[in-house]
Amino acid sequence: MALTLQTDAGALPAQTDLDLNEPRLVGETGLALRVADLLAPTLVHLDFRVVRVKISAAAGCTIQIMAEDAKGQMTIEDCERIHDAVSPILDLNDPMSQAYRLEISSPGIDRPLVRVSDFDRALGHEARVEVKSAVEGRRRFKGIIKSVDAGARGPVLLLERLDAKAEEAALVALELNDLAEARLVLTDDLIRASLRAAKAAVKGKPAGGERAPAKAMTKAARLKNNALATKLARQK
Repeated sequence: MALTLQTDAGALPAQTDLDLNEPRLVGETGLALRVADLLAPTLVHLDFRVVRVKISAAAGCTIQIMAEDAKGQMTIEDCERIHDAVSPILDLNDPMSQAYRLEISSPGIDRPLVRVSDFDRALGHEARVEVKSAVEGRRRFKGIIKSVDAGARGPVLLLERLDAKAEEAALVALELNDLAEARLVLTDDLIRASLRAAKAAVKGKPAGGERAPAKAMTKAARLKNNALATKLARQK
């Protein structure tokens, strides 16, 4: 296993502390889902929550864990805490059949939107949204997040479309329980909002843009992690 830590100024302002146990609207499948389910309780115990888990062929094989704290923030120190906690769990459960790189990161400025609170915090910003069932003949939309309201079957996103043709309605209502994928679009307004949020973060936290070098784990470190994971498992 090798490690990469990454943060940036990608947090949006949170009016109140985020609910670490808030369910996600969009999740993983296959092996990534297994990793997410395996690590989510530990992250909550550390006062973080999983945003997304991705497994890719980057650098041979990479497990990327996107996470954030109750303020929507993530620092290099936070990444290191998460790494130290999840590494022994991954070693003990051994979900991967090959060597891999473990990457801990913040969601980024153009972050994925996976919870209702993500849309609430992104009001006024541009997003790309894909739903599972076609609405007005299409499944993919691009527009400004106007509101998130209660609907008969769950939360409903009101999107002011930027991709609407002349004959199409400018506003579309999308049921978030039918969400397939959503992500903020990197715009000047979003960058400015993210920088303001970073400056307003708890004093002493780095503003971001830092990247720690990758490092290979020694055999002694892996044995130490395995011993810790076994101890944690016995305490449950």
